[in-house]
Parts: sequence; C-alpha cells; structure tokens
Amino acid sequence: MRTSIATVSLSGSLTEKLTAASRAGFDGVEIFENDLLASPLTPEEIRARCADLGLTIDLYQPMRDIEALPEEEFTRALRRARHKFELMRRLGADTVLVCSSVSPHALDDDALAAEQLSHLAGLAEDHGVRVAYEALAWGRHISTYDHAWRVVESADHPALGTCLDSFHILSRGSDPKGIEDIPGEKIFFLQLADAPLLAMDVLQWSRHYRCFPGQGGFDVAGLVRHVLRAGYEGPLSLEVFNDVFRQSEAGPTAVDARRSLLTLQETVGLATPPAPAAPTGIAFAELVTPDAAPVSAVLGALGFSRTARHRGKPVDLWQRGDARVLVNTGPAERRDGTRLAAVGLESPDPAGAARRAEALLAPVLPRRRAPGDAALEAVAAPDGTELFFCATGRPGLPDWRADFEDVAHPSHDGEPWRVDHLSLTQPWHQFDEAALFHRAVLGLRPQESVDVADPYGLLRSRAVSTDDGAVRIVLTVGPAPTDDTVHAQHIALATDDVVTAARRYREAGGPLLPIPANYYDDLAARFEFADGELDTYRELGILYDRDAHGTFRHCYTHTVGRVFFELVQRDGGYRGYGAANAPVRLAAQHAVRRFTGG
Repeated sequence: MRTSIATVSLSGSLTEKLTAASRAGFDGVEIFENDLLASPLTPEEIRARCADLGLTIDLYQPMRDIEALPEEEFTRALRRARHKFELMRRLGADTVLVCSSVSPHALDDDALAAEQLSHLAGLAEDHGVRVAYEALAWGRHISTYDHAWRVVESADHPALGTCLDSFHILSRGSDPKGIEDIPGEKIFFLQLADAPLLAMDVLQWSRHYRCFPGQGGFDVAGLVRHVLRAGYEGPLSLEVFNDVFRQSEAGPTAVDARRSLLTLQETVGLATPPAPAAPTGIAFAELVTPDAAPVSAVLGALGFSRTARHRGKPVDLWQRGDARVLVNTGPAERRDGTRLAAVGLESPDPAGAARRAEALLAPVLPRRRAPGDAALEAVAAPDGTELFFCATGRPGLPDWRADFEDVAHPSHDGEPWRVDHLSLTQPWHQFDEAALFHRAVLGLRPQESVDVADPYGLLRSRAVSTDDGAVRIVLTVGPAPTDDTVHAQHIALATDDVVTAARRYREAGGPLLPIPANYYDDLAARFEFADGELDTYRELGILYDRDAHGTFRHCYTHTVGRVFFELVQRDGGYRGYGAANAPVRLAAQHAVRRFTGG
C-alpha cells in the first residue's frame, strides 16, 4: 500500500519536511495547515515542489469546529471552509480532515451535526474536495469512531466519509472490530500513531507522547487488519507528534517513520521483506581507543589474553573463553576516549541478515578491505554502532578471525566466559527508534522500558534480546540531552563464579567499583544469606538481585573512557539485568568520577 506522513510529524521548515519524506521513500504527505501558513512558498509552488519530489498531497488538515453549531456560528464556519477549499484547489489536495468539534458553542445534536456536515460536503464537492470526518478522543460531543461514523452515515453524502485515527480509537479503549462494519469506500483516510500506555489526560497524552507504530503499547497492527477487512484502499499515513520529534532532525525521523510502516506492513501481511535471521550470539565487541594501555590493563586483569593481531590494521584481539574484545587504535581521536564502536553478531544467515537490514533502511556501511580480508557485511544502528553479521568457525562462510595473525594461544582456565550482554547509550532523541530498529532489523524481542533513578535525573533503559538470551543488548538514554558522563557503554561478562572472578581481578591490580555499606545493610534486611556470604559481597562490591526464576550477582570495574566492564553470574534462570541495583551503581560511579576527576 502507499505510505504517507503528516508534515506535523517532522521538524523544520515545510521544504525540509517534504525533502525528508521523499528521501525516506514516502509516497505522499498530509500538509498540516500551520506548516503551509509559515511557508514562504505559494500553494502552487508547494504543489510543484511535491511533484518534483515524487510526493502526492494526500490530505490537508485540520479543519476544526465545523459541525453542530448555532446557525450564526455555522455561517462563519462555511465562510472559512470556502477559503480553505479554494486553497486546496491551488495546492492540488482533494481530501480535507475535519475534526469533531471541541467548540463551547457546539450542540449535543447528532441530527444537526449530520445536516451541517452534509452541507459542508456539498460545498466541498463543488470544489472537487472530499471531507474526511474524524472523532477526536477529546471531542466535545463526538469522541469515538463509531459515533462519528453514525453521523457520517446519517448525513449520507458521497463527498463525506470518515477518517480513522489509531490514537483516537485505541487511547479511549474502543473496540476496533466495529471498523469492519464501515464500508471500505466510506473510510476516506487512515492515520496511524502508537503511544506508550500511560494514565493521563488524553489530550496531553496525544500532544506529547505519540510515537511511530511498533514503538508504543497499542495494537496498531490489529487495528490495521480491521481496516483492511473493511475494504480500505487508501494510504497508510502517520500522524505523530511528541516533544522529541519537534527537536530532532527531519531526515533521521523520516527514516524511522518509514521503517515503522515497513515493519507494520510486514506484520499485517502487506509486504514481505527478507525474513529476519535473529542473531545466535555475540562474536566480538570492538573498542576504539586513542590509547590501548588503559583498556589493555583492564582486560589483562580480567584474565583476557592478547591472542591475535589484525594483518593490516592496528587492531588486537583479546580473548577469554568465548568472550572476545577487539581493541582498535586506528580511527580514535583522543577527545573521544575509549568507546564501544562495533559489535559482531553471530548470524545463521549473514547475507540474509544484511539484505533484511538494507530493506528496512539500515545504512549499509562501506568496507575498505585489503585483498584476502573476510567479506563481512555491516550496517549502522541508529546510534552509529557498527553491526557486523558473522559466521565464526562455520565452514564455507567468511570468518572474521582469518584477518588476524595469532600472537598467543587463548587461555583455558576451565571457566566458560562469554559476553552476557552489552549496554549501549543512545542519543536522547533516538531511544524509541533504537528499540524499533533492534526488533525489526535484528529480530530481537524488546522488554518493557524501565526508569532508573540517577542522582542527577531519570535514566531510561530498555533491553532487547533473543528468546534464549544468547544475545542481550540494553539500550539506555541519560537524564539530559547533553549527559554522556557516567551513562557510558559497558560490556557484561558472564562467569560461573563471580566471587572468584572479582577476587582475581582485584589481585591482578584491577580496581572494582566501591559500593556503600548502606546498600549491604539493606540487602541484609531484604534477603537471607549464608554465614559470611554478605561479608564477601561487601568486601568485593558485589551487588545482588533475585527474581522469580533465580539470582543475579554482579560487580563493576572502573570506567575507561566511556566504557566499563561488568562481571555477572546468573543462577537458576534469572532473566533481568539487576535494574534494582542501577541507582546504587550510578551513584557510585558519580562518586568515583568526582574523586578521580575522570
């Protein structure tokens, strides 16, 4: 189906919005009236600009407070409508959105509303325009889609139909199944938006918290299925506005929007991009650093061995068990410090994973390969992290390790270390985009978003993972757009004995993050421990959590640049990430930073 986006969903000037929508691959746009009023272009120039960009103008919106009015008020409304219909003729738009009235003058009279909407539709028809009537969730007298349809049906005018909006329908808890009773030809337009499930005033919810389909808690796909069964054949259009989009660049937002519609179309059976090939493990985590010495010291104290060197690049492979870390000193600049720049994902079908990523608008990264280098496919996540699709040790497929020359044998100490999870800090305006990207492109399952109390604000976190936990990634965003100090990236390493691992790290000269004594006093009140167990945790700075499935013990190294390491021990099928301990960890990291100055 054709796809469209309302210009109100993007930031910038109207010209910037149209350009972004076109580059993202949309077929059309809804022109929001305020965007047109603020544009220096004439309606004819806007029409020509859209044509040059390959965009149709699918809707002009909104026309407000038009129905169920006293006669004098309705006369004024018709005068306003005539001007708008003439404007639409110049613009080349043939459908106008009319919202259910919120005017204090509006009367609770469905018969009058139908009569006046029929009159309006007759005037619109004379100008070659159709009227799509929409029930606002906060409409004064008409606030549900089925009520709006009854009024449209009663008006019985060929130029009058209904507009269905997923936010207005789902935010009120209306059952969308009744949509199937509306004739498809009378559904003039469909607007889509998702939203997190919040208990708040619906108007404020709508204005500040809408998001693209797949990023919130609404069953938008289920609603679309009902609309399709009704026989709707118009575009799938996005009408989303929130505080983040108003401040973000139009280009990336448009790509995020288009990806959400591609994923939605796949969900409801309207499109068939390459099937997802969920990753089966983490092949490596790559750190970029201007100075390898500090991070090498941490890795050495953790028991990693420097086992290989890239044949043509300044990249070292450090390994312990199945946990592999690449240390790259090539592209780093000193001001950036040490950062987690790339992740190797084991894939059952690397080429297929890359094709799906490209089909869902993930930028494919050009690779500068020397002759003989492994032909790895890589794409960029929204935060810029490079994602490589790997087939480590699989016969007949490129193996990234072939690019390295051995310098030592990996240590075999009997402990099956591996990467338990990675934590990636997201740009403040891309948190929802990142969650959708990792679900749609990589096939990872998102968990519920968690709010964590930081000493200087509120941090949001959301984990995405495979069903078996072989790949776990935690997406976080700091409490302020400029905050990138403590809320760094980290690599969590799984061990069967975190106490022994922590002792050996400390004995090797590695400082562990100190945890306040008050934390352990609280643990003693909440849980029962074996004799001496809590004393051990207190000594080593080990934190503890428990869920319905098992227990979790974890501790942290100091931060190097923007990266720190976590040692974790999962027992009994524990599924979380120790989120209850995050405020204590964050406060401890702030304290260390203040004490050390870095």
